[in-house]
Amino acid sequence: MSIIAPLNDQWLELLKDEFEKDYMKTLTARIEALYEDTVVYPPREQLFHALNLTSFDSIKAVILGQDPYHGPNQAYGLSFSVKEGVRLPPSLRNIYKELESDIGCSIPKNGELDKWAREGVLLLNTVLTVEAGKAAAHQKFGWEKFTDQIISLINERNEPVVFILWGKQAIDKKKMIDTTKHYVLESVHPSPLSAHRGFFGSKPFSQTNQFLQEKGIAPIDWRLTE
Repeated sequence: MSIIAPLNDQWLELLKDEFEKDYMKTLTARIEALYEDTVVYPPREQLFHALNLTSFDSIKAVILGQDPYHGPNQAYGLSFSVKEGVRLPPSLRNIYKELESDIGCSIPKNGELDKWAREGVLLLNTVLTVEAGKAAAHQKFGWEKFTDQIISLINERNEPVVFILWGKQAIDKKKMIDTTKHYVLESVHPSPLSAHRGFFGSKPFSQTNQFLQEKGIAPIDWRLTE
């Protein structure tokens, strides 16, 4: 089995059949070549960063993004997140505004969401790579099929999970989720183009914790600053 980037043992075992499928072998070869010939984000070693930070067993919530940021030094494998020192993208700025409004968390100065990932929030993009400067350049390559399999595996878990779906592309995944077992929160995307049409005031953070506590699961500590 050949995979393009480091992946922890638990996810590797869960996804081993997927990596053997023809579409995934084709996708892997294509992405390998693009890493050699063009500038691709995130860096290869961070391709599966979301899976490596959030183990399958630890997942309490899933926040689905679309494809990675396509600017320099932005994408590093977690949806919506950017490393410390990188200017906050507009969507993340709006997520922080809702975080403050919803549960009173002070707005962080940086955009690093690793703490959420370690709290059990899988920050998964539906497309895992992008070409520099070309938004959505790697859509329809096959990543959607791969990440659909990840969503299906989470859906099959006995433990309930909160799926936080922002925007049409994410909401389209709702049909894959057993809503008698899991909880789906959906709203428009936090982008400045749409946030005022239902993202602000949607209270995703408090609603997630309320559901988890009702199911006897420890709530997520959403605070990113002490």
